[in-house]
Amino acid sequence: MSDSSLPLVVAVRETLEAAPREKLPLTYQDVADALGLQPPRTIQRVAQALEASMREDAAQECPFIAALVVSRRAPHMPARGFFELAVELGRFPADSALHDQAWRDEYQRALAARE
Repeated sequence: MSDSSLPLVVAVRETLEAAPREKLPLTYQDVADALGLQPPRTIQRVAQALEASMREDAAQECPFIAALVVSRRAPHMPARGFFELAVELGRFPADSALHDQAWRDEYQRALAARE
């Protein structure tokens, strides 16, 4: 991620920290809309900013705030890249059968960290 993308990482984090609990989880599109992003590649830019936030959170041993963002498509969980990076960062088990529960646990930690 380039330095020019850093303001987007900050804006995504601020959006997720400020979102009312009852509105969570947000979709990637919800985040893009909240930030007023215009095509092209709005979802891709949100995903890249979320991945950068995951790296920051892992480095600081904080819950992944990115866990608060899900796909519009069922089963309404984060996109595959979230899980791949969570495994790469050592936060989630490599066994994808365990990812659903790992995400649910991370989601709850991210919610609690906002309070």
